[in-house]
Amino acid sequence: MGFPKGGSMFKSTMPENGRIVHLQFDGEAITAFDGDNLAAALLRAGKVQFRTAAKNDPRGPYCMMGVCFECLVEIDGRPNQQACQIIVRDGMTIHRQSAPDSAGKASG
Repeated sequence: MGFPKGGSMFKSTMPENGRIVHLQFDGEAITAFDGDNLAAALLRAGKVQFRTAAKNDPRGPYCMMGVCFECLVEIDGRPNQQACQIIVRDGMTIHRQSAPDSAGKASG
C-alpha cells in the first residue's frame, strides 16, 4: 500500500461545513473552512509541498502537531510559520519557503 505520487498520507475526518474563508497560496486562490489549521486546509486543497530543504528536496506536513517543523511557510510576509499550528483567517497570503543557499539567502 502506498500513496499516489504527490499524494498525501493524511485524510480529513472533519465534515466539510462551516464558514468559508479565502486564502492565497503562492498566488492561487484557496478556500478553507473557518477553524481549520492552515496545514489541513492546504492539504485539503491538494497542496502537499510547503517548502524545500537543501538541494530542493520537497517538504510538507508530517506530524501535524508542531514537532517536526516540516510544514514551515511564509504567512503574510512572516517566514518560518508552522502551518499546522496556525488557524486560517480570511485574506491570508501564504508562500512556500525555500531553503537558504550556502550564502544564507533563500533559493528559488
